Amino acid sequence: MQSSEETTTTRPADAGAYPAPATTAHAAPAQSNGAAVEAEAKPKRTLAVSDAAVQAVRAQLAKRGTPEGAIRVGIRGGGCSGFSYVIEFDDKPPRSGDLVLEFAEPDKATVRVFCDKKSILYLGGSVLDWEKTLMYQGFKFKNPQEATRCGCGHSFTVA
Repeated sequence: MQSSEETTTTRPADAGAYPAPATTAHAAPAQSNGAAVEAEAKPKRTLAVSDAAVQAVRAQLAKRGTPEGAIRVGIRGGGCSGFSYVIEFDDKPPRSGDLVLEFAEPDKATVRVFCDKKSILYLGGSVLDWEKTLMYQGFKFKNPQEATRCGCGHSFTVA
């Protein structure tokens, strides 16, 4: 089985989002009959990354000594409410089926964000943001699919 590669341009989900110049989605092989046509008619699932988050990722990868690395975002079952967000460093190439977002700026390292195909079902339409306040500093998802979030803010349910 071979996987085809698509390149599309994404638009920010909100005004503060930093759009990816190119999104590479490694799609599954084409399906037979009308299923392939139906799958192509549906909008592609993606997520946006704010400019502040791109800068934070770039700084953290440089601090770690792996500016060519990436971060992997996703979800896992668990936590108070059912699902937990996951953000971790990834020094390997993207997996087959991963959504790959790349953010390039002149004279700066390209930032790459990977998301597996199962997680994008729950993260589609979300914005990954970097928040820095007196009480909190870190990445935060703005997920329109969240129905509720637990009190600690680390887990959520979907509608």
